[in-house]
Parts: sequence; C-alpha cells; structure tokens
Amino acid sequence: MNILKKNDGREERLTGNRNFMMLLAAQLVSNLGEWLYLVALLTLVGLKWSATPWEITAITLCMAIPVLAFGPAAGVIGDRFDRKKLMIASDLVRSGILIGILLSGSLWQIYVLLVLKGLMDVLFSPAKTGKVKEVVPQHHLEMAVTISSSTEQIMKIVGPALGGLVMAVFGIEWCFVITSITFLVSAALLLGVRGKRKTAADETSGASKAEGAGLDQESGTPSVPGSKSSFLKDIKAGLSVISGIPLLSSGLLMLCAVLLVMQMADTQTVTLFRMIPGVSDDLLGYCISASGFGTLLAALLARKISWGTLSKMAAGAVVTGLVFAASAVAVVSSLPEMTVYVILFSAFLLAGLGAGFVFIPFQVLLMKRTPEHLTSRVFGTVGSLTSAAVIMGPMLGGVMVTAWGPVFAFIVSGLGTSLLGVLFFLFKGRIQRKDPLPVHAELQAPAVRESTL
Repeated sequence: MNILKKNDGREERLTGNRNFMMLLAAQLVSNLGEWLYLVALLTLVGLKWSATPWEITAITLCMAIPVLAFGPAAGVIGDRFDRKKLMIASDLVRSGILIGILLSGSLWQIYVLLVLKGLMDVLFSPAKTGKVKEVVPQHHLEMAVTISSSTEQIMKIVGPALGGLVMAVFGIEWCFVITSITFLVSAALLLGVRGKRKTAADETSGASKAEGAGLDQESGTPSVPGSKSSFLKDIKAGLSVISGIPLLSSGLLMLCAVLLVMQMADTQTVTLFRMIPGVSDDLLGYCISASGFGTLLAALLARKISWGTLSKMAAGAVVTGLVFAASAVAVVSSLPEMTVYVILFSAFLLAGLGAGFVFIPFQVLLMKRTPEHLTSRVFGTVGSLTSAAVIMGPMLGGVMVTAWGPVFAFIVSGLGTSLLGVLFFLFKGRIQRKDPLPVHAELQAPAVRESTL
C-alpha cells in the first residue's frame, strides 16, 4: 500500500508530503488568478462593452462546453501520459491565452480564446486529480481533498475582492496580466513535484483474488484493463468504474441535480433580487461571499461527521433546496428590508454549506474508490457530466423564470432538490447493500486514521 514513512518507520504527516504541498501551492496561486480573471472578464464584457444577456450567457457556454465535450478524452490523456508535464503545458498555454484576451478587440475573439482556455482547463483538472492520487497515500486522501476544497473556497472569497481592488487601483488590464503571471508561477511550482507515475501494469501487477473476480484490490472498484485498449475503450473504462459502483453513480446523480439548481439560481438571483424595493447594489456580492463561507465551513466539518457519503449528500441536498425556496418566500414577504437582507444572507450561507456537503463527500469517495491508473479518465468523465448540468442550469432557469417568474421557479426547483435528498435518505440502505465493499467500508480508513495534518 502506498504509505509514506519517515526514517524511523512512523507515518508521515500530510503536510510533510512535499509533492502534495507543491501541488497545493500551485493550486492556490492559479485559483487566485482564475478569480481575478473572471471578475475582470465579466466587468470588461458586461460593463465596458455593454454585452447583452445572451452574449454574457455565451461566455458561460464557451467555458463549459469544452469540459462537456472533451472531459472523458482529456481524462484518458491524463492516464496515458505524464500528468506533471500535461499540467505544466496547460499552465503555459493558459498564461498566453490570458494575454490574448487582454489584447482582444471583439467578443468573437474572446469566445475563441475562452474555448481554447477551456480545453486547457479540461486537460489540467483530471491530470491534477490523478497526480494527487499518485503522491498522496490512501489514508490521507480524505484530508487532501478537504484541504484542496478549502483552498478553492478561500480563493473564491479572497479572489473577487482582490480583483475589485486591483481594478480600482491599477485598472482592469492588470487583472489579466496578474492572472497570466499566476499560471507561470503555478507551472514553476509544478516543476518541483516529484514521483514516478504509475502505469496500468503497475496497478495490476500485485492483483489479488478479489481483483481476479473483477474488483480492484484496494478500492473495491471494477478492474478495467487499460494498457492495450483503444482510446474509445479507455473512455468507456471511466464510465464502467462509475456505473459499477452504486454509491458513485447515485452520488453523481445527486451532484448533477444540485449543480443544476445552483446554476439556475446563480444566473437568476439578480432577477429575484430585483423584486425587492430599493434593493442594495451590494446585496448580491455579500450573498456570494456568504455562500463561499458556507462551502468553506462544509469542507472543515465534513470530515469530522461520521455519516456515510450518501447521508451527507442527502442532507446537503435537503438544506440547499429548502434555503433556495425560503429565499424566494422572503423576497415577496412583507418583512422589514433589513430582516429580508439578513434572511437572504443566512440562506446563501446555508446554501453554500449544503452544497459543500454534496460536493466534498462525493469527491472524497470518488478519489478513494478509483484505481490510480484510471483516476484522470474517471474524473474527466465526471467533469463532463457535471458540465452538462452547468450548461443546462442557466437555460432551464431562464425558461422557468420567463414562464412563471423567479419566485415560483426558485420554490419549485428548491423543493424538488430537497425531495431528491429525502428520497436518497430513504433508499440509501438499498444502494449501499449493492456496493461491492461492505456497507460501512467507506467509514473505515484503509490504514491508521490520521487525526492531524
């Protein structure tokens, strides 16, 4: 088993894992740059160029479509080639693309560059996930996912605020320049990540009887040979791992459903807030920050709660759905203005908390149950499926709000998400009984549980 040890034989702490810390540093820098760039892009296109709502929607589509279309293929590439080199190449190309966006003079040029950047994003993400699996021992994976998710949420809070400060002091152009530099810094940090990449042959060389029966030795996942398979068969391998584990396939269904509702809400929140008489211009920003704090809180709490993965995800779905419905009710209530603001801020905080309990436990489960030589393609496939929800959410939200208004749309979609969470609570026992590992195996660490960093 892949367990790092110190010279005296004791297990090494995760913070002593140099490779993981270098990966985390690269993630922190690039996440900060991503938020700087996103704030600058929306400000440039939405305010300076006065783009129409559909032109802004097209920006979202240009970001999401590459992940939807090429996620599985990018995962196969991440499993076949050196992941470190793929990540570095992606960072270098993205650095150049950011300068290209800065120099663009029309929307169609930005659309093309966003698609190209999306291709590099979809190449980077599965490779990075696979690299984490390479350098982090099995008993540290849950903590590694928790730290990585917390870093993302911290940057979601810090990044937009810093982007606004940079634009106010230095101008919008510097946001693109700084983001370009962050990708170069990320590439430099990745150069310090060491460790030999495992191949499919390495993974299967010590196979046990369980593996001979079709299960991976450590993870309990369907064992799919990949060394001699074709490109299309390699893509199918990612789907096979997910479909072969009821916990993963059920969790993915819930994840996509919650993402669908959240994307609908994200794109239509402004429409809902416009119903508040004399609404403050700062309300939306405060609510977005509140959701980021909520997800960060979930990242810190999820590992400490000893529920199973489906129980955590179901609870998160119920909370997320109920608070979205409550937000709509608060907007049309006759409560005092400040009371409505407090309710909305609290609702978005709880929505972020609920969403975190959906996303983070699923990521931990997926990381633990995926064989290392299939990690990139499995995460690439998941990214493709979740991107479909990201694309469909804004469209569905626009249709519902146009047809029935924002209040009805938020209530129906919110209660529907909560109902899905309740159904998962009711059927989680049946799903767990079909899992190839024992029902409570996900709650038991494969080695001594590490209680500290």
